[in-house]
Amino acid sequence: MIDEKLQWKPATSVEGACGSGGLALMYGVRSVLAETADVVLTMGVEVQNTVKAIYGADILAGAGWYQKRKQGHAYFFPGQFSDRAGAYYEKYGYDKARKGMARWFANAMENARLDETAQEHHNTLPDPYALALKMKPNGAAFVDHLTVLDCSKVSDGASGIAICSEEGLAKIGVDKKDAVEVMGWAQVIRDITNDPKDPAELEAIPRAAKQAMESAGVTIDQIGTIETHDCFSIAGILAVEGLGLAKKGEGADWVDAGNTARDGYMPMNTTGGLIGWGHPTGATGVHQAVTIWQQLTGKAGKAQINISDDRPYGMTINMGGDDVTVVAIVYKRG
Repeated sequence: MIDEKLQWKPATSVEGACGSGGLALMYGVRSVLAETADVVLTMGVEVQNTVKAIYGADILAGAGWYQKRKQGHAYFFPGQFSDRAGAYYEKYGYDKARKGMARWFANAMENARLDETAQEHHNTLPDPYALALKMKPNGAAFVDHLTVLDCSKVSDGASGIAICSEEGLAKIGVDKKDAVEVMGWAQVIRDITNDPKDPAELEAIPRAAKQAMESAGVTIDQIGTIETHDCFSIAGILAVEGLGLAKKGEGADWVDAGNTARDGYMPMNTTGGLIGWGHPTGATGVHQAVTIWQQLTGKAGKAQINISDDRPYGMTINMGGDDVTVVAIVYKRG
């Protein structure tokens, strides 16, 4: 127990694979709105490095539909998103896709270097973009359409944030200006038993984000920064298109042009995301909220970006499985 004062308090564990943290946040918000709590401590914790990566892949495969596990892929989820990348290459072009994915990786490394808690904080690659372009997918060594640089990290980590009512904020002595307001949220699921209708597109993320923004009464152009679930670089590209920031097939070009960089039109994953900060699966969704809180309150330190007055909102998008369980939450600067 992290604090003896938590003894005899109610505690609930939620499960949604890599989307567990987002679900925990959502249920914390609901508890506060239901007035069953003034303060909810939401935490995500994961330890993954007790086994070799390939054994860990077997464990994580439990988040997939059991009848489709290991269909030729030694690494289940890299294989799933490799198939998505392959479909994207075929539909829109290999070279442009690889450039966008390389830029996504480079942004992740550059942002992670600015956050001391990031797994890649000490990364000193002189030109991560060039390295990612140079490295080619090799199905004999890994999966057919991704390299290891396209993948999120095997991570041990934890993250926590308090969800409070106004009374709860006063109770713990936190000023409103040091908090962010949850404006809207949504959770959607896709039928896990069916394959994606088009592997070159996401279905759940666009729906969850659209519903969350409608719930908050905002549009994508009012959002100043987004934390999206880049378990693989292709997931970042597809999310950009699913959010309507770029047209279908143009997401890779949009990313490669610098639009998701920390000084771009829509800064994304400003502490490195899953590829740079790390992906301790149960903690990821909570850490996304922590990053948005830091950015909107000006507490991100060296990783701080500019949040303009006309775009004071942030959004988190946490995904479980292959675009199966998605929680999207919109926040506003206090």
